[in-house]
Amino acid sequence: MVQIKLPKPLLLTNIGQLLTLRGGAGPRRGRELADMAIVEDGAVLCTNGKIAAVGPRREISKQAKKLKAKEFDCCGKVVLPGFVDSHTHLIFAGPRLVDFEKRIAGSNYEEIAAAGGGIRSSVDGVRKATRKVLASRALQALEQMGAQGTTTVEAKSGYGLDAGAEIKSLEAIRDAGKQWPGTVVSTLLGAHVVPKERQSDPQAYVEEVTRNMIPLAAKKKLASFVDVFCDRGAFSLQQSEEIFKAATEHGLAVRAHVCQLSPSKLGSLAKFRPASFDHMDCFLDEDIPQLANSDTVATLLPGANYFLGLKEYPNARKLIEQGVAVALATDYNPGTSPTSSMPFVLSLACTQMKMSPAEAISAGTINGAQALRLADRKGSIEAGKHADLAVFDVEDYREIPYWFGSNHCEAVVMQGKLISRKNQ
Repeated sequence: MVQIKLPKPLLLTNIGQLLTLRGGAGPRRGRELADMAIVEDGAVLCTNGKIAAVGPRREISKQAKKLKAKEFDCCGKVVLPGFVDSHTHLIFAGPRLVDFEKRIAGSNYEEIAAAGGGIRSSVDGVRKATRKVLASRALQALEQMGAQGTTTVEAKSGYGLDAGAEIKSLEAIRDAGKQWPGTVVSTLLGAHVVPKERQSDPQAYVEEVTRNMIPLAAKKKLASFVDVFCDRGAFSLQQSEEIFKAATEHGLAVRAHVCQLSPSKLGSLAKFRPASFDHMDCFLDEDIPQLANSDTVATLLPGANYFLGLKEYPNARKLIEQGVAVALATDYNPGTSPTSSMPFVLSLACTQMKMSPAEAISAGTINGAQALRLADRKGSIEAGKHADLAVFDVEDYREIPYWFGSNHCEAVVMQGKLISRKNQ
């Protein structure tokens, strides 16, 4: 029997603002999104990788003393739940610099794809790369994310586009996740686009995804979710339904890229109870009531809008004000959002989508956890949840999105393990 070594008890103390985000059931909506349940002069006690107690410093310090907990003095700084980055394309072989230059010169997303760039240009690199190389690159990205306060990451395949390369990508995600102290949630995105060798028969590729990739990923237990890019130039609603049906039959949850390039009616996909609809740049008003009455989270990805040089961003205010649960994520990928920084995404949400700092933090923590169906363990600082926290060297939580382009994360705790930048 393998004996798992648990981290020693840990006390985070002398916290100026402790953003617990505790309370409530289900995704945060409307006014709830701004309620962070702040404790002034707080402390958090972690034992066995979980949160044992949260509250005023004097009260928690007494419990910690009995356990001889290691103490980390936060010196009056801000502590919040570790960010939950619920949408990333972690596995790729290299940047897309040609796309970058073409876009600067005036080419749009679809023109770049037609010229041989875009998603398909990343496929050759992933197919040729070894699993070890892909895992190593993914681990580097995870470490960059962790250094900026992220403790949970959703990681997609999607640049292999054949069964062998997609399974290799998922295995690389698993390998990288084992080496990182945070939490990685795997998603099969075989239905990213139709690969060039299948352009003459897209339906045959859909069958490859449903009859081969999904059963393999489920059998090998390599994925928790199946994703599909349902949009112009990718997969139709009917094809997306086929993919969702196959995922459900094999016990995998579903999520979807939707309404990034063109609007689409979401009712037929909503019946599969997806964990999230992601991008949502041009959603239809008629879909809002159904979304507001469901647990499906609208995950907004402003990093992509920024990098693509778009003038319009997702209409976060309309979604929030009409009761839709909203999350934020980086969309980390080589073509449209090469950022590992959740604080930068929060800044974009505030400046470009007019979310308040409190709303942005909730969307990047507890609602990100809801989008991964991990809110019973992640996304808030409450007794019994995983000890995933981030310490920011600021005096006020509003400074986290305010200081864009610089990293003020001083330390993170991942499942009870303290990682301080000062000690690295």
